[in-house]
Amino acid sequence: MSQAAAPIDFRTNAQHVPPKMPAAVQKATAKFLGSRAALVEALGNDLWQTLRQAGHDLRLHAITHLDHYLEQAERAVTKVGGHVHWARDAGEANRIVLEIARQHDVKKVVKSKSMATEEIGLNHAMEAAGIQVIETDLGEYIVQLLGVGPAHIVVPAFHLSKEEIADLFRKKLGVDAPAEAEKLTQVARTKLREEFLAADLGISGGNFLVAETGTIVTVTNEGNGRMCTTIPPVHVAIVGIDKVVPDWESLTVLLKVLARSATGQKITCYTQFISGPPGAEAETGPKELHLVLLDNGRSRILKSPECRETLLCIRCGACLNICPVFNSVGGYTYGYPISGPTGMMFASQILGAKAAGGLPFASTLCGACNDICPVQIPITDILLHLRHRVVEGDEQEKAVAPYALRMGAQAGSLALRTPWLYRLGSTMLKWLQTPLKRDGWLPRLPPPLNRWTMARPFPAFASDFRTWWRTRSREAKGRQ
Repeated sequence: MSQAAAPIDFRTNAQHVPPKMPAAVQKATAKFLGSRAALVEALGNDLWQTLRQAGHDLRLHAITHLDHYLEQAERAVTKVGGHVHWARDAGEANRIVLEIARQHDVKKVVKSKSMATEEIGLNHAMEAAGIQVIETDLGEYIVQLLGVGPAHIVVPAFHLSKEEIADLFRKKLGVDAPAEAEKLTQVARTKLREEFLAADLGISGGNFLVAETGTIVTVTNEGNGRMCTTIPPVHVAIVGIDKVVPDWESLTVLLKVLARSATGQKITCYTQFISGPPGAEAETGPKELHLVLLDNGRSRILKSPECRETLLCIRCGACLNICPVFNSVGGYTYGYPISGPTGMMFASQILGAKAAGGLPFASTLCGACNDICPVQIPITDILLHLRHRVVEGDEQEKAVAPYALRMGAQAGSLALRTPWLYRLGSTMLKWLQTPLKRDGWLPRLPPPLNRWTMARPFPAFASDFRTWWRTRSREAKGRQ
């Protein structure tokens, strides 16, 4: 298994998460979903479904022929003067970037928004080496000042109010910042402009990598990405190997579904295409371009027929916006930079079931994520398989669930599919819970069930449903 960076435990930063976070999350996600729905309606559902199917087929084709397209992309990047590095895992990716920084005596780095760098913990690695890293996406800049990671893969600081951000700017930047979006943005722009001009190295991710030309594609709504990739003398792009697409025709389809699904826009404000460095003769722009192709467990995901469609993800965040669990708890609860349904899939496979096997269970399996995914990833099917992996094991990993839990799950499965056992169990639970019951709730359960009640009460078991249903059925028949 590829060795991934340890996840950032956002729960240790709980003091930075406002108590009203669920309300703030729901307000923001409702806005994104409304904008997306309006654009899909304007486009027409038939055309939208055609685009989704095309996106799915294109992405599946790309990952199925990953070796071919990655080699093609490497040749294309090298041909135009870029340098290509292959990183098997997070540690190797960090070492590659640090070596590039060492060769150029880098002291300060400006960084465009990149979930791949969050995944490998690049900021921590560089800071440990004495290199200052400045996030330049406004949302990332805000959460970096706050000392936490992104709360959402597209809009990192969407849970914070203007008042909270203004207070943060006053404390961290020493400026009088009124709680007005335009003024706060101006403060950040002024501070960051100095950083762009002083930086020795610019780092970006890549939303896509076009194999036929070796073009790195980034989509943003701020000009910071372009500043990071054009002002510093060296540009490093860290791109997951799953982001490769065959050609420009494929890219046009994916750009159409990405912006609409992510932020409810027809297209983002900035769509940047980087095909090699400008060259030594150019007056402006980086003299070197380094592309780091990141595996970090993706090859292993590709080997699993049940889970390989995880790699179709284009990081639009729509599944987060629609997910009832994400809307109830926010992004920090997942303990991994990529949160929501897509984070559940990625984390449990990249980090392994032992480290993140609990995440696939943090889903209601309602299927809303399947319906909204712009490339038709069968998210709930993958999560179900990952649950089986944790409890039963598969060809990828051995079972990691405790023996008692596995036996309990098997017993529960038997009871739920055997009517007389179900009836007997519901009657017994009614009486067994009596000493623990308080006002219709079970505030404290005995170990190991107390893991739930350490955080919240458990609803008392109701065994009178079948009686209620029989009575209701008789009454309905009597009215006919």
